[in-house]
Amino acid sequence: MLALYFVLLVCVPLAIMMTFTAPRLAITVAITQPAFLVIQNSNNTLTPRRVTTSQPLDHDDLLLSQASKVNPNPKPKLPKKLAFMFLTTTSLPLAPIWELYFNQTSDHHKSLYNVYVHVDPTQKHEPGFFGTFHNRIIPSSKPTYRHTPTLVSAARRLLAHALLHDPSNYMFILLSPSCIPLHSFNFTYNTLVSSTKSFIEILNNEPGWYDRWAARGPYAMLAEVPPEEFRIGSQFWTLTRAHARMVVSDVEIWSKFDKACVSNDTCYPEEHYFPTLLHMKDPQGCVSATLTHVDWSVIDHGHPRTYKPSEVGAGLIRRLRSAKPKYGDGRSRTRKDPFLFARKFSPAGISSLMDIARNVFLND
Repeated sequence: MLALYFVLLVCVPLAIMMTFTAPRLAITVAITQPAFLVIQNSNNTLTPRRVTTSQPLDHDDLLLSQASKVNPNPKPKLPKKLAFMFLTTTSLPLAPIWELYFNQTSDHHKSLYNVYVHVDPTQKHEPGFFGTFHNRIIPSSKPTYRHTPTLVSAARRLLAHALLHDPSNYMFILLSPSCIPLHSFNFTYNTLVSSTKSFIEILNNEPGWYDRWAARGPYAMLAEVPPEEFRIGSQFWTLTRAHARMVVSDVEIWSKFDKACVSNDTCYPEEHYFPTLLHMKDPQGCVSATLTHVDWSVIDHGHPRTYKPSEVGAGLIRRLRSAKPKYGDGRSRTRKDPFLFARKFSPAGISSLMDIARNVFLND
């Protein structure tokens, strides 16, 4: 009896302790050594049927906490890299264009970029995650929904993984599945690594701005985000490493945007959170313009113009290249920053885009 009592006295507390501590250790290892989801099926073909991973798919707080501790400045001996972050739901229909874009580079240049993809893990993934995009899906991907903070959360996860994955990631570019490059990789790389500032549209006093600020309720944003500090801008931006770390470290401003809206008609957190945060924390460190061209002269259910296959041609690409960004601070009107990307392009236009890729928008 005494022996049995001794066994219970020693083993039961040990079992309880292991039950509560082991998962926490596993999560920490998973985040400090981030891995990519492996897209697999029984035939090992390029059409995935399920998503498997040994990494946890949640625990954003731990992921962001780890990323907030990285060095904001790459070591001088490391080459500066571009982190291309694709935020999509199921597939990348324009992946062949990006394959040409990345494969333009020499073997040396292939060490100058990284690719990260955020998808909805509950959806079937169509072909498009091969080549450059193979094994590039971040393990913390979650579903995203319009008119909710989930799109912001997805971008924050992408930033966190890119920060943790490679200390030489210098610029962080958020892209949509409808985006195309307007210039060659070399042109894009030289433009971005020569900049010490982020490129993010930061607009003040836009039409309907107050309704957007009050979308969660008339007092929900107070006191952290007073109405005079609220800003609007494009969902797609390019951030420096310091600003990427600022985003993943932010708790105060994010707590105001990470709330459900009472009015979906004016609820676009992905167009509000990033410009507001950067405006409040470091406006001098930003060029207040996006480098991703979009045409809002045609609006379809709250979405900008989508270029049809019949519209795709050399003339369109030249017009997009020659367009000038809209600067929100009024102090950058003398700048001549080029648009490096453009959206929205229909998946049906992939053939037309491929026909002109090498001779037009990948030829500077």
